[in-house]
Amino acid sequence: MAATTQITETDVVLIGAGIMSATLGLLLKELQPDLKIEIFERLDMAAAESSDAWNNAGTGHAAFCELNYTPQLEDGTIETKKAVKITEAFEVSRQFWAYLVEKNLIQNPENFIKAVPHLSFVWGEENVDYLKKRFEALQKFHLFKEMEYTEEAQTIKEWAPLVMEGRKNDDKIAATSMKYGTDVNFGALTRSIFKYLESLEGVTLHFNHEVRKIKKKSDGRWRIKVTDLNNGDKKRVLTPFVFIGAGGGSLLLLEKANIPEGEGYGGFPVSGQWLKCTNPEVIKKHAVKVYGKASVGAPPMSVPHIDTRMIDGEKALLFGPYAGFSTKFLKNGSYFDLIKSIDLDNIKPMLGAGINNIPLTKYLIEQVFQSSKDRMKALKEYVPSAKKEDWVLETAGQRVQVIKKDKDGNGVLEFGTEVVSAADGSLAVLLGASPGASTATSIMIELLHQCFPEKMSSVAWQNKLQQIIPSYGKSLNDNPELADSIRKKTNEVLKLKVE
Repeated sequence: MAATTQITETDVVLIGAGIMSATLGLLLKELQPDLKIEIFERLDMAAAESSDAWNNAGTGHAAFCELNYTPQLEDGTIETKKAVKITEAFEVSRQFWAYLVEKNLIQNPENFIKAVPHLSFVWGEENVDYLKKRFEALQKFHLFKEMEYTEEAQTIKEWAPLVMEGRKNDDKIAATSMKYGTDVNFGALTRSIFKYLESLEGVTLHFNHEVRKIKKKSDGRWRIKVTDLNNGDKKRVLTPFVFIGAGGGSLLLLEKANIPEGEGYGGFPVSGQWLKCTNPEVIKKHAVKVYGKASVGAPPMSVPHIDTRMIDGEKALLFGPYAGFSTKFLKNGSYFDLIKSIDLDNIKPMLGAGINNIPLTKYLIEQVFQSSKDRMKALKEYVPSAKKEDWVLETAGQRVQVIKKDKDGNGVLEFGTEVVSAADGSLAVLLGASPGASTATSIMIELLHQCFPEKMSSVAWQNKLQQIIPSYGKSLNDNPELADSIRKKTNEVLKLKVE
């Protein structure tokens, strides 16, 4: 039977059914309930790639424990801007999620978020000196006031018994702890949001649908060509606004959109693996997230951490991730993704970024050829008592780091997330990786400012945003009383029992 072609019109098209599209879709429907939204996902379920619980760290990145967000500068001082920005952004996400629960748009917050303390742990005189400086630098900011610092082995043992079990007493060690940390199952959260969205009039979610082409028409609208992977049927969708939140696949779709703002962008794929604990007795001993310092040349997603996780109602324990290199842009992608992403616009930046990041390339090659013994050696630095038979190797998610042109046209490798939008605001694309999911709400609100400036300045949208995000337009770091009241409220609504 010949494939059929269906032509439809809609107000918004969201490509990719991850946490970004879920967040944007729900914000748009709250701000303008009469919008018609079509969502296309190439897999058979939502949040199966970067948003899936096994494919990301789930830390609820708040910059409490991630040391790569607070680098030490050449003069010895600690850079705190990124950490403070991420902390503020995560507080915005917590407010958004609390709003959804309070309004009964999603239920059972304990299914996607748990209170889990965030620890940073280091050893060696130089690293201990760094961590102390970091602690002192962050103490200047209200959102970090509850952070504790210690060099006492007994205190660290109380915070993280598994990390200290079997550790030599002559190690110089230090740790910080933030009790306000969380573990977030972004897969469960995303699917809860989409379940609600699908219940709304004007929202349609299509699984097993792949966007093959995207082109701007002369009338300013976008024509999206979609294939139903189940039966080969074609869809032609016309829309004035498109958001591409397809994880690693976003870069290839950005290139197909062919907007001037997207010229020169490339991607550097990084794969990952976890060691997952299979011994219930070991899992019971650990109830925190412990982050250390990354190896020289390692990408931010490869910062080692030993994590308590709550996945599908069960407690889990992971260590990693171990980085690697793959030419795929998605876990369920093609080995030709990297090759297909190279064109005349980005070949120079991509080559330049490769030449300028030799340590990263060397690091990834070493990671690819790691043996089981090497991986256990890395684990034992954080869990000295670890036994090989208690751990199994699991594949984690695929990330694509952003490569972009600098002012001289050379390639720069960016670690983080970036929104690329058309000048007229008709299309926006999210590129990059960590700390994306945790800061999705702030990223999507900024996207709304870029793409819907008139509506975002309207009284109706401003008032609604104030309801959704009580701190909207204010800095929590600069408003301690507001920060404390909002933390207390979101803890209550999200059922976060902070000890």
